Amino acid sequence: MSIEFEAKVIEINPEEVEKKIIQLGGSKVGKVLMKRYVYDINPQRRGHWIRLRDDGKQTTLTVKKIHNDGISGTEEEEVIVDDLEKTNALLCLIGFTPKAYQENERTSFVLNNAKLEIDHWPMIPAYLEIEADSKEGVIETAQLLGFREEQLTGENTVKIYARYGIDLDNRSDLRFS
Repeated sequence: MSIEFEAKVIEINPEEVEKKIIQLGGSKVGKVLMKRYVYDINPQRRGHWIRLRDDGKQTTLTVKKIHNDGISGTEEEEVIVDDLEKTNALLCLIGFTPKAYQENERTSFVLNNAKLEIDHWPMIPAYLEIEADSKEGVIETAQLLGFREEQLTGENTVKIYARYGIDLDNRSDLRFS
């Protein structure tokens, strides 16, 4: 499994962050509606799950393993698959029933060697996700955008929602109305 170097800055002003990225020489890649199914690993293990996601360009099947909430606290193994619904049907046939279906809107940017995502999810404020080749790259990119290292979190979406009193473990459907 490979280590993900990424962090989030929560409760951002999306328009201001986008403007700053462009001012710093970043480029906008596009905006998509992300669709995903999430599944528990069998046997169930805390911090481990399967994600099947369509980002509008490709569909991926990923196993996630969270060790901690740090910038480098998540490992993942990912493969590209052809079709979201057919892959979901196949997973169901072999015993993996989706725990939830989720949607979010994502606007993507590239700045230097970092990938930046402004994510909008139902019921919570927008946040920025920064992914780079190293922990230092994530921190440097955040600082370039005017954020302090203390503002960064490696928390997953479940924990971000919990900050707002929303238990994602008990929501099987999360989409924009």
